[in-house]
Amino acid sequence: MPTISDRGGPVYLRIVAALADDIASGRLHQGQALPTHRMLAAALGIDLTTATRAYSEARRQGLTEARVGRGTFVKAGDPPAARQVVAPGIDLSMNIPPQPAEADLAAQLAKTFGELRSGGRIQTYLNYQQPGGTRGERVIATDWLRSLVPNVSADRLVLAPGTQSALFSLLLMHAARGESIFTEALTYPGLKSAAAALGINLIGVDMDRDGIKPDSLERACRKHSKVRLIYLMPTMHNPTTATIPVKRREELARIIAARGLTLIEDDPYAFLTSGITPFATLIPERTYLAASLSKSVTPGLRVSLVVSPNQEEAARLTNCLRASLQMSVPLTLAVAARWMSDGTAASIIAAVANEAAARQRLASKALLGHAFAAHPSGHHLWLTLPSPWSSAEFAAHLQRRGLGVVAAASFSTSDNPPDCIRVALGAAPSRSTLVKALEILAQSLGTDLDTEHLV
Repeated sequence: MPTISDRGGPVYLRIVAALADDIASGRLHQGQALPTHRMLAAALGIDLTTATRAYSEARRQGLTEARVGRGTFVKAGDPPAARQVVAPGIDLSMNIPPQPAEADLAAQLAKTFGELRSGGRIQTYLNYQQPGGTRGERVIATDWLRSLVPNVSADRLVLAPGTQSALFSLLLMHAARGESIFTEALTYPGLKSAAAALGINLIGVDMDRDGIKPDSLERACRKHSKVRLIYLMPTMHNPTTATIPVKRREELARIIAARGLTLIEDDPYAFLTSGITPFATLIPERTYLAASLSKSVTPGLRVSLVVSPNQEEAARLTNCLRASLQMSVPLTLAVAARWMSDGTAASIIAAVANEAAARQRLASKALLGHAFAAHPSGHHLWLTLPSPWSSAEFAAHLQRRGLGVVAAASFSTSDNPPDCIRVALGAAPSRSTLVKALEILAQSLGTDLDTEHLV
């Protein structure tokens, strides 16, 4: 059982680093059998793809060897690459919003805590509260959401402790172990982890530059007629950055309604752009919309605004969250509600959007001549690698140069991911650090794969 919680960087490289350390220290010895990919994934609570990537990278670095029909073993001899695995000096793997100085989150938090304390209510937020948010908090959040979803009402809204908990609960509510759901061919790793934990299969539907393709969804529905749930990230898709145009949304909405599907619409970026028509306004009776504050304000608040199709479904989701998490953290809900009502959230979002746009301009300049997709207000870009690099090999190469990114396999619903990587621009603590990271990235794109294998 490798210890990876005290390490930084992508999970698969943390596993490789732990393996290298355990071999060097003698905890693992030459010829020792290692767990199967599936056993390792189950033990660490990760998806099978990540475990497979870890073993592939360990084999490439000379740490292990695979024996046909027998499994994976610690390789004989002193592996030359064992000490090459390092935590990234600049980690662009975590897709978080940048925190510009003008947002001044620390000062805003101190101010808000002071107001809560002076109002004499802070003790209330240190006790148990009803799951899904109080009536007052849901009314505030409803008013906040009306610019995005005009027909929303407080009795349809659930305030969840982050979208991940809502996704897990919605999968639990709408799909049984062994069943399948539709999603984009490349999808959010958190959904993959939740589905794997619940024994739910993902059927990836083909995409293009505008997102999931309606004709591909129609074919998938005909082929898999028993599937009743679909998950989409239609705005600034993670990882491809695609935003589905309005006409395509309308066409997809017609297919979803005609086929009797229920939609989970994951939209953490909606507050960073304008003119978006959510599926929740097109087919409200079939859509759960999760509009998180994680990408537009800060992930630390752990607040997701989940609009349900009706009051009954909101109650079901609230009960499911109660059974698994008891409640959202009252203090963070109080902060989020106050920020939504007094204009603080809007000012933070404006600052984050401006900073994100500036970082996208830096990336466009640094990567001029290279193929990548991006959104002007987004926090990441999706970079297509030059041949013959694979995404796993290139991510490992960057890791050795002190730069962390995420390879396509983390998002893929198939065993054949594209040769792309996701680069999270918001993760760098400053623009100057980002520029250094982009220089490493641009230089590495000019590195020949054969030369890399000689290093």
